[in-house]
Amino acid sequence: MFQRLDQVEGRLAELEQALMDPALMGDHARLREITRERARMLPVLDLWRELRQVEEDLVGARELLADPEMREMARAEVDELSERLPELERQLKLALLPPDPFEGRDIILEIRAGTGGDEAALFAADLYRMYTRYAELQGWKIEILSSSEIGVGGASGRTAVGFREVICQVHGSDAYAHLQWESGVHRVQRVPLTETQGRIHTSAATVAIMPVADEVEIDIADKDLRIDVYRSSGPGGQSVNTTDSAVRVTHLPTGLVVICQDEKSQHKNKAKALKVLSARLLERMQSEADAAEAKERRAQIGSGDRSERIRTYNFPQNRITDHRIGLTLYQLDRIVGGELEPLVSALTSEFQARQLARLDEPQD
Repeated sequence: MFQRLDQVEGRLAELEQALMDPALMGDHARLREITRERARMLPVLDLWRELRQVEEDLVGARELLADPEMREMARAEVDELSERLPELERQLKLALLPPDPFEGRDIILEIRAGTGGDEAALFAADLYRMYTRYAELQGWKIEILSSSEIGVGGASGRTAVGFREVICQVHGSDAYAHLQWESGVHRVQRVPLTETQGRIHTSAATVAIMPVADEVEIDIADKDLRIDVYRSSGPGGQSVNTTDSAVRVTHLPTGLVVICQDEKSQHKNKAKALKVLSARLLERMQSEADAAEAKERRAQIGSGDRSERIRTYNFPQNRITDHRIGLTLYQLDRIVGGELEPLVSALTSEFQARQLARLDEPQD
């Protein structure tokens, strides 16, 4: 699969020449496409050049084995280079895999309380804080698009805030790459705030990760929408609750419904609702494509379906288990505090290993 890499250098030169064309400055879509392609090619070429250099050095080191005076040093160099070569080949194979179509996108993050009543709403809030802290560590920005909060009174008189639902946009060029495997059912085992006898309960929340749709991908006709406006019922100040600022958007062909009421402006709520609707429609299109293609790469680490239980958070044991890859870590406190990297790295490595295994499968 490395045979055509020499041609990549020529393609890189073409892209860099195109970037110097003043006419490109007015074509933002084309400029973005060329910039992304160039950004993908640079690390591939770096690896390719390093691999060729190691191969050349290995040939030279093996020739030195015939020299009695240089043999010991040459043998050590041969051993070192021979160890580096397979890892460089693995990295290069990964770099040559087709890019994810949603690479570089912002994402829509949806978290909903599942089974478990008030405790599920509190767990949904915990997940939101976990992702928010992780986003801060990565330098991303989170913008809440819609939320439905509840206050939960504890057995000790303490009150906490939970979410029936929270929808937000995560702004970050690598947000999708890091969080794409988070979709599914997250289960929690702990003593709820409302529990008076210290019993451990099991609750759940669902998470959905959806790439923000480009306008060219999802074209929603006005005739396919029903827009309803009404008075907001949630917190947010006098002007929010006394004007018809809340918006309910219904996509008639699919029956998908999105409600946004967090903003004082009806227009802002409508814009946010349409953004969420576009992401959900893109997710539906992708799911249908995945179902039609049995070897679609998304099936490689679970389906990502929100009905699939992917992870268990056991607070009494400080244990977190990802059921898709059989990974258990006894550092739940750190992970819910935003240090998600051990899970993200493990899931990414598993996905990459399966991709490489597919490359070695016999082709029909």
